[in-house]
Amino acid sequence: MENQITSATDSKSGKSMEPVINETRLLDFVHKVVGEIGASMSAALVVMGDKLGLYRALAEGGPLTSAELARLTGTAERYVREWLANQAAGGFLTYDAATQKFTLPPEQAYCLANEASPFNLQGAFALVEAAFHAQERAVENFRTGGGLEWGHQHPCLFSGTERFFRAAYIGNLVSAWLPALTGVREKLEQGARVADVGCGFGASTLLMAQAFPNSTFVGFDYHEGSVKAARERAAKAGLGERVRFETARSTDFPGDRYDLVCTFDCLHDMEDPAGAARHIAKKLTREGSWMIVEPLAGDRVEQNLNPVSRVYYAASTLICVPHSLSAQGPALGAQAGEERLRDVIVKQGGFAKLRRATETPFNMVLEARLG
Repeated sequence: MENQITSATDSKSGKSMEPVINETRLLDFVHKVVGEIGASMSAALVVMGDKLGLYRALAEGGPLTSAELARLTGTAERYVREWLANQAAGGFLTYDAATQKFTLPPEQAYCLANEASPFNLQGAFALVEAAFHAQERAVENFRTGGGLEWGHQHPCLFSGTERFFRAAYIGNLVSAWLPALTGVREKLEQGARVADVGCGFGASTLLMAQAFPNSTFVGFDYHEGSVKAARERAAKAGLGERVRFETARSTDFPGDRYDLVCTFDCLHDMEDPAGAARHIAKKLTREGSWMIVEPLAGDRVEQNLNPVSRVYYAASTLICVPHSLSAQGPALGAQAGEERLRDVIVKQGGFAKLRRATETPFNMVLEARLG
């Protein structure tokens, strides 16, 4: 029989004043929360390890002692020693007591020290950093119902978002998502006009441009700082005039007769997603496709009570919903679900067809067409 902590009772009525506590379940929850606290505090150390090059040094030169790692990275050994112990306690590193050396296993290195990896997770930790920067404003928003525009978030959000989503795009965009659309890959190979709306730093735009040299690409974003960063990345990639980036909103971006319009993980953030859908419908050719990449979600809350959705709901609370509400938008949220998106795209946006072309454990890829 499980132990129980007896609740207090009212001396007059004899009724219980507090619920009976199951001690086993209580301690299980306490242990769970300790793990959560450790993970939350350690997230700051992961960000620091990335900025200081500690993971990269371990990936390239490990196993290493704290003194060796400090020497390689130009950091103070005493701090490095504590950081290494934290990372080993969390399972990010392994430790050999005999040699006092720490190792970053290849699987962890693939996630923490490889920018070209489709499983790079460093961007996610930058989003955690951004969440704490937004917390004070978020508390105010809870009380007032106000919002927080994307461009007013901490700058670490912008670069972190690029790194976080770029990993998924590296692993899926060219190899799986585009081929799942109706005749799109063939058009891109022959030469197509593509608009990437809400492009941020341009990671998705540049990946497509590198894969399809016969096509032209233009990335649009309302945030001037992101457009500037995208232009710098395009210049560094040496893609020439086939790729350009412009400051524009999803409801007024220029150009017409696009063969493909893309919105990557941004439709749910928008102030006017239905208006964006109507504008995109005007800009596409009659045979064109709109690729909508959104976080994977069911249509009901009970379908989304899992670790991945937990991350998305947290980001939605602090980033996605506040941006939409900053302009009195519908605040679809990062777990809007396909049914709600269908209403925006088809019923309100004027598209005739919408289908789920493919999905990953983190994203669903929808294709909207006019006929």
